[in-house]
Amino acid sequence: MRDMVEIGMGRTARRTYELDDIDIVPSRRTRSSKQVSVAWQLDAYRFEIPFLAHPTDALVSPRFAIELGKAGGLGVINGEGLWARHADVEAKIQQLTEVAEKEGTEAAVALLQELHAAPMRPELLAAAVAEVRAAGVTTAVRVSPQNARALTPGLVQAGIDLLVVHGTIISAEHVGDGEPLNLKTFIAELDVPVVAGGVSDHRTALHLMRTGAAGVIVGYGSMQGATTTNEVLGIRLPMATAIADAAAARRDYLDETGGRYVHVIADGETLSSGHIAKAIACGADAVMLGVPLSLAQEAPGAGWYWPSAAAHPSVPRGALLPYAIDEERVPLAQVLEGPSNDPFGSLNLVGGLRRAMAKTGYSDLKEFQKVGLNIRV
Repeated sequence: MRDMVEIGMGRTARRTYELDDIDIVPSRRTRSSKQVSVAWQLDAYRFEIPFLAHPTDALVSPRFAIELGKAGGLGVINGEGLWARHADVEAKIQQLTEVAEKEGTEAAVALLQELHAAPMRPELLAAAVAEVRAAGVTTAVRVSPQNARALTPGLVQAGIDLLVVHGTIISAEHVGDGEPLNLKTFIAELDVPVVAGGVSDHRTALHLMRTGAAGVIVGYGSMQGATTTNEVLGIRLPMATAIADAAAARRDYLDETGGRYVHVIADGETLSSGHIAKAIACGADAVMLGVPLSLAQEAPGAGWYWPSAAAHPSVPRGALLPYAIDEERVPLAQVLEGPSNDPFGSLNLVGGLRRAMAKTGYSDLKEFQKVGLNIRV
């Protein structure tokens, strides 16, 4: 039963919870972390770690996508970002971070908008896809609901394995200036699996699952100051509740279809290995990481991070913020697998998740979704 609270005469609101509001409860035998599997499978593609990279140019270059893919995760290229618009992206990102450092966030966002105003060049995006594909890892590209219909044929021709239709908040049907995007029809006509999101509640998650999506994204990106959707739109996702709601929609859809399983991917507030463990404990199959991966030396943002929504031409919902100076950046392999000297869970993300599962006695991700949880009073 939902916990409703009266906030004024005739107006009630639901009590919801962030990941920091809950704790995992050890209640079974413990096991060695070497006996724990964190692998998962999305459609025909198996991944050894349950991590996707948020589709921002601060993180995902072709090189980064290849390195994360080789490590067992999935890098998602922003199909409407700088890699689709400029041939000298590294130089453009260096210019962007220098402006952010010297002139501040507002000047950097203005420059980011200017860089995104350049026309998209399909040949550049095709070349980025080809580079990742040639490395033998799963290739994924993000498009917005507004541009999905126009961009997808070229991406399929370029050889993508997965399409990610991703916005701050999306629904099963996007109504814009042109023909509405009906995701059910759109997905049915494609030969590649589609992951769609973000969503924030049970009903929207269930609607997206009914479109035929292979995965549903919950949330709209890393918090900790980089995402400003709450300040700009007044919308904030309580991630623990939102993930649990989407997991409930997954169970309902599983019963409705007689066995079709749709994966739930958490995208927001997962800033440490503890947050990752809690997200999966709430029902996520995988997490989409932003800020935690900005520590990697392979990330093109050089320690700076901004979400993909920061480049919106009129309503930006993200800031450019530094999360690691040069001496703090480490190889991606160390971010994922250690070794770590950080006691707060920013390094060895996979090891932290494995240890959480082992301490509670679970051997795989699906079992770990059944772990006990406490709410902090």
